[in-house]
Amino acid sequence: MAAGEEGSPLLPKQEEKPAKKTEDFVPEQREQAAPGWTVDGLPLGHGNVVGAPVSRSQWDSSLFACLGRNDEFCSSDLEVCLLGTVAPCMLYGSNVERLSLAPGTFANHCLPYTSLYLLGNFLFGWNCLAPWFSYPSRPSIRRKFNLEGSCEAFSRSCGCCQGLMEDDEQREQCESSCDFATHFFCHRCALCQEGRELRRRLPHPGFNGRSVLVMLPPMEQMMGREA
Repeated sequence: MAAGEEGSPLLPKQEEKPAKKTEDFVPEQREQAAPGWTVDGLPLGHGNVVGAPVSRSQWDSSLFACLGRNDEFCSSDLEVCLLGTVAPCMLYGSNVERLSLAPGTFANHCLPYTSLYLLGNFLFGWNCLAPWFSYPSRPSIRRKFNLEGSCEAFSRSCGCCQGLMEDDEQREQCESSCDFATHFFCHRCALCQEGRELRRRLPHPGFNGRSVLVMLPPMEQMMGREA
């Protein structure tokens, strides 16, 4: 039946349409037709995308600004300077406690620091052992708040070693070495700078997690005399 219908001269002949040729999809056209998008809703060709250099903020105060700044934290800066001069073990324990945001870490860091401080002064006559224990807090602060390191600041001011700063792994190794050198040769100033930075950015975990109960005295009741 089907063969007869196809060969019958009474039926109109259907013209065969030529098959469409599939055009080669060029990668450039693919990017123009369906561009990728970032999480922020920006196209991949936009400047603020993954891979673009991220600007890092600077420290709130310099390394040798021991007395701090004349602002609302001036009294706290004087306290930090006093602790760094007289009792650096207490300042270091307070810095780590603020950085970890967990009460109870003060003693776990203050006591070992004190032991190394006394041992270094007894054996070598100066504090040369405690910086080996305390310097990891500086890279932690720098990474937590995306702060500019010493090597990056030197490269930005002098315009040298730009290729070294572009590689994240090499830059981090260089910054970690500079952090250790800062703690070893300018130990008290480094502790004070970290203390000023943390007190401006993070509350003390003891005050933050403690509930305050305010009791108001009862109001005076006035009773009128009956006539």
